[in-house]
Amino acid sequence: MIFDKHIARQAAKVLLQINAIKLSPQEPFTWASGWKSPIYCDNRIILSFPPIRNYVREEMAKFIEQHYGKPDAIAGVATGAIGIGMLVAEYLGLPFIYVRPEAKGHGRQNQIEGFIESGQNVVVVEDLISTGKSSLNAVKALKEANVNVKGMVAIFTYGFDIAKANFEAADVKLQTLSNYENLLIEAAETNYITENQLETLSAWNNNPSEWNAS
Repeated sequence: MIFDKHIARQAAKVLLQINAIKLSPQEPFTWASGWKSPIYCDNRIILSFPPIRNYVREEMAKFIEQHYGKPDAIAGVATGAIGIGMLVAEYLGLPFIYVRPEAKGHGRQNQIEGFIESGQNVVVVEDLISTGKSSLNAVKALKEANVNVKGMVAIFTYGFDIAKANFEAADVKLQTLSNYENLLIEAAETNYITENQLETLSAWNNNPSEWNAS
């Protein structure tokens, strides 16, 4: 679920402007999973543009405060959401922690970095949702540490059915600044893409694992 339609369109607009999101239907990207994709999203670029990162930080922080009040801490998912998660925590005046994909193999062998007490409430900040697997892995680690996860907010989601199913199965509430649907609306209305490209991009989202650019 998106925060708000106006925010979703505005967020999509700025992500396209700074090339945090690139659309290339004719020359698709290859994801680490092996999927061919006409879109590539790297929200870490946001951190290099102060007006954009401030916009994202403030919209996320305001949404968290309106819907969850003040949790005890903000938790970022490593590594992509560490930067924006810390900015959100700073804006709200809250402690910040982050969650690694797995525990370190040396030192204190932490998976959760930072100070959090058993029973405290957190909202998780993520940069991008694809299948949701890595995001929910962070939630699992927090729950195993007896931390109460109130919900998750993310910058962008591809809106895959598998992600929706995964979040529902984990009973985790997800809300995002923008999503694939509003991205395509913004890209089409601003002539960032053609009508034929819009059809290609829509087809990919319906069946990303089997999609072929040809």
